[in-house]
Parts: sequence; structure tokens; C-alpha cells
Amino acid sequence: MFDKLNLFLKKYEELQTKLYDPALAADVDVYRETMKELSEIEPVVNKYKEYTALKKEIEEEKEMLYDNSQSNEFKEMVRSELCKNEKLFDEITEEIKIMLLPKDPNDNRNVIMEIRGGAGGEEAALFSGVLFRMYCMYAEQRGWKTEILNANETELGGFKEVSFMITGTGAYSRLKFESGVHRVQRVPETESGGRIHTSTVTVAVLPEAEDVEIDINPADLQIDTYRSSGAGGQHINKTESAIRITHIPTGTVVECQDERSQYKNKDKAMKVLKSRLLEAERKKQTDMVASDRKAQVGTGDRSERIRTYNYPQGRVTDHRIGLTLYRIDDILNGDLDMVIDPLITADRTEKLKES
Repeated sequence: MFDKLNLFLKKYEELQTKLYDPALAADVDVYRETMKELSEIEPVVNKYKEYTALKKEIEEEKEMLYDNSQSNEFKEMVRSELCKNEKLFDEITEEIKIMLLPKDPNDNRNVIMEIRGGAGGEEAALFSGVLFRMYCMYAEQRGWKTEILNANETELGGFKEVSFMITGTGAYSRLKFESGVHRVQRVPETESGGRIHTSTVTVAVLPEAEDVEIDINPADLQIDTYRSSGAGGQHINKTESAIRITHIPTGTVVECQDERSQYKNKDKAMKVLKSRLLEAERKKQTDMVASDRKAQVGTGDRSERIRTYNYPQGRVTDHRIGLTLYRIDDILNGDLDMVIDPLITADRTEKLKES
């Protein structure tokens, strides 16, 4: 751990020295990159300085306890302070260990989320709408921006499928654990007998791809236009502005019909396509590196059941970490941190065991 910390400290000092170089100020891109690198290292360096200062203070307090010239009253005061500092020292040590864990390079990216109704027909579509609303409300609480990319609505106001982008710092770091199958148990609005039905919805969370990462040959694309379709009325677009893009080598199909402009729909569809292809490549690499390992919080595979929302009991259970909360209304109204924070903690705990 200390070898890593000393390397961080050395790098930090080098970057600070670099900032004073007049030649650097003339190159805006290099200056910006240096500042970015410095800001990433700074929290670790500051925490390490806090660690070393506290360690020195603890050593001095221990020396005071062995000083026979000091009164018992003074020693008792020192002992009390030492107890507090040792507890704080352990907490800082754990914080540093977490800071030194390998970072997910996608954590600060925007995300593209795709929600699709699974088993349960119209009831699954209705719950897709509930989850879409939940994520939009969570994004709003975080100060993130939400933008619909494509939506296939049903007559009752649900979604057969809906894809949307969430733009904001750290969006992927908090939402990446939402990938998988979400199960709902409730009495459907369409059910007159009052029986509880079980339906499923699949959620996929993709980090937005950057242009430099995915190079798509235009010859590999089949681009079709068609008229937008919706639940009816004002949702129907009379012009062929909707776009369907097929990536022929992989068979990946992306549709976008949210905008009235064909150009805007094509631009959005390309963003989704790039993110899907990037995610497929990332998954392939992950499977190759760790095919025999499954993290405690799951693989992120959309075929894996991750959570159950039980309306009659007011219960939400995350099956990956055995977390059960009887606050279904709060969670569905966007208070997702009470679920996401324990998932992040579990993920870090697993990584600490492996490090």
C-alpha cells in the first residue's frame, strides 16, 4: 500500500512542478489534461497526508502516556484522545485502501439505459413505465439530465421498451448495478379477481461510447427510415423521421423515433449503437479475464434476476446482497441511494478481498 501511496505523492509533486512551466500554459489541451490528472490524484494525496499526520500524533500521545512527569489527570485526557485518534486512524486506512482500488474507467461516463417488458405482457409494460419514472426521478435528484432516445408505448401508458440517456458526472458509477432482471409482484390494474401476478422487466445499463473508441465502417450499416408510431393521436408522426440502424457484422439493431428530425434520430441511434458495441466488446474481454469468477453484486447480465418489488408487502429485495427494505414507495419515487450505496459497499468489499 505504501509503495503505491509514495508513487502517487511523487507523481503529484511532478504534476505540480509541471504546472509552473510557462510552455504548458501555451498548450491548452496539455494543460487541461495535466489539471485533470492532478485532480484525480489530489484526494489520495490529501488523505495520505492526513494519515501520516495522524500517525505522528498517535506516536506522540503514546510517548506522553509513558512520561512519568505527567499527572494522572493529564494522562487520562491523553488516553481519551488517543482512543479517538486510533479509531479515526483505522477509518482513514480503510478509506485509503478503497481509494487505491482499480478504478472502473467508465465510472464518470454518461449512461444509456434500456428497459424492456419481459414476462407478464401488459403488466410488464406498465412496470417498465414505473421503473423509467423511478430512474428519471433519481436522475433529477442527482442533478442529471434525462433524454429519451426511443420509446414503444402501449395503450395503457406502459412501455414495451424504452431507451434513454442520463447525462451527469458519475452516472455510470451509480447506475451500473441496475443491469439485470427486475421482478414485480402485485395485483395488476387489469386484474379484477385481486390475484397477485409476477412479471419481469429487463434493464440494461451501457456507458456512453466515445467516438475514438468505436470505429464503425459505414459499409457495415444498413439504415432504414420509417414513420414514428406511438399510442396514437399527437404521438404519430406523418413523416418518415424514425430511424432503424442495423450493424450487419453483429446483427445489432437500434431504433430511434423520439425526434421529428431524421438527422437527430440518426445521431441518437448511432450513440446507442456505439455504446452497445462497446459494451459487447467490454463484456467479451471481462469474460476472458475472469470467466470463473462472479462478483458478489452479480455479473451485470440482463438475464440475471437482481431485484424483486413486492407491492402487497411494501418490500424491495436485492437478491445479490440479501438486502430487504420495506420502503417500496420511497424507492419507486427515486430514493435509490438506499439500494445503490449497499451495492457499492459490497462491490468494494469483494475487491478488497481480492487485492
